[in-house]
Amino acid sequence: MLSFLSERCCCNDFQLGPAWWILNRGLLWILWRFGYSARLLKTNHYRTAASNTSSPAVWMLLAQRSGRTPALLAIVQKRRIFTMPDTVQDGTNPGLYSPHPQVRGMTLLNREAFRRTVVVPALKVKKEVVHTLLKSLKHTVLQRPGLKRVVEDPEDEDSKLVILDPHKIPDFSLGESEKEALKQLHVSPELSEYNLELTYENFKAEEILRAVLPEGQDVTSGFSRVGHIAHVNLRDHQLPYRHLIGQVIVDKNPGITCVVNKTSIIDSTYRNFQMEVLAGESNLVTKVRENNFTYELDFAKVYWNPRLSTEHGRIVELLRPGDVLFDVFAGIGPFAIPAAKKKCVVFANDLNPESYNWLLHNCKLNKVDDKIKAFNMDGRDFLLGPVREELRKELTLREEQKTAFHIVMNLPALAIEFLDVFRHLLVGEPCSAAVLPTVHCYGFSKHENPAKDMQERAEAALGAPLEGRCSTYLVRNVAPNKEMLCITFQIPADVLYKRPCPAGEEPAPKRLRTCKDCAEEGLQS
Repeated sequence: MLSFLSERCCCNDFQLGPAWWILNRGLLWILWRFGYSARLLKTNHYRTAASNTSSPAVWMLLAQRSGRTPALLAIVQKRRIFTMPDTVQDGTNPGLYSPHPQVRGMTLLNREAFRRTVVVPALKVKKEVVHTLLKSLKHTVLQRPGLKRVVEDPEDEDSKLVILDPHKIPDFSLGESEKEALKQLHVSPELSEYNLELTYENFKAEEILRAVLPEGQDVTSGFSRVGHIAHVNLRDHQLPYRHLIGQVIVDKNPGITCVVNKTSIIDSTYRNFQMEVLAGESNLVTKVRENNFTYELDFAKVYWNPRLSTEHGRIVELLRPGDVLFDVFAGIGPFAIPAAKKKCVVFANDLNPESYNWLLHNCKLNKVDDKIKAFNMDGRDFLLGPVREELRKELTLREEQKTAFHIVMNLPALAIEFLDVFRHLLVGEPCSAAVLPTVHCYGFSKHENPAKDMQERAEAALGAPLEGRCSTYLVRNVAPNKEMLCITFQIPADVLYKRPCPAGEEPAPKRLRTCKDCAEEGLQS
């Protein structure tokens, strides 16, 4: 037991001689006598290493337990004799898939600097049993994209060398199960050393960036893909390496030929932002596929977010053939075009002239240009103009058909501010429960109860309560403590007409969907 504790708590970096070893061993005995388990010692050892303390784990453990720092420890700390690695290193060659340390701080990509040679275990195997052996040792052989698991034996043309994963074969020592598999195939368990050459192509993007960026800093290897474009949002400390990051993303992601970084916040007017091309071509006109529809766009001039694919599909699923959809902030058509394909009557609007032009283009591309009426107007003018006129027309047809009206307002930064337009929008018209549109309004919230926040803001804009007659849906997490939600409600008759509908005509209110309901449905992205 004592030897086990000593093995766990001592560190190879502590080269202090026999006197210190005896003292440390004696302290281990005291700790063991007082009930400190080996597991506890081991746990505190790793905690000490992770915190980058300059004191050995056993002394820190005593300090934690007693609330005091031993005098000898204080002296040792003062003299700064000890050094502790930032992380506890795995004894099975954890640096195998790490680029050469000399690449740290590189800002201009030099692929040759990533070339290195590592020693890995290999088995000498007759050619005729290689295939069978690979099956038997499938969890032990080297499995790394771009690296061969089987290579020629330079000393024997009848044999091959099977490269093993050094992480699975610590200290070049095979386990009993591996030895048994080799015995059945009459293969010698003797391992040889093989010099494996690693190049830039053999490292993953995250491994390259982690090796290049300063230690301890966040590594960005994720991005949003828009056709051939990769869109990243780099933090300030990553900006000196932005061109290298962009080139690595191009190199490691087939089909990506351009990487851009957002350099400003989204402009709420046109929902686009300034960006810098980090690597690759400067062509930002691209083509994307979403929910079986094709869209073309200029990413520099219009808004497109691939993370909203599920939400686009969710809203379209609510529509039935013959329904009327008013898309107030339509963009290039991700709500409008699928709805038109579903045989809905669609009115689509966007203030951005570029978005409007691409909307028309995509309507033709998807063969629904004769089913969508497109507008290039301010959202408020669109609601007060074409939307109001269409609702008035439907009032005269309410006895002949049962049409549902949906108004989508996907401008999360501002959409709720447009809800006041519905106050008395049809004042003076004959009140009908058949013409009470359902609104799907999007917004951001940093509130601890986002659903409640969205409801209260919508109620303030409408000037009417929505308790029991609206639902909220969590669309996605935008940033820490910032959610994107959709609030859905049928416009109350007393808001739309400035008076309630005749008794019995107004439909029963819907139950409010709480944040708990949102969580159960799952985060949409």
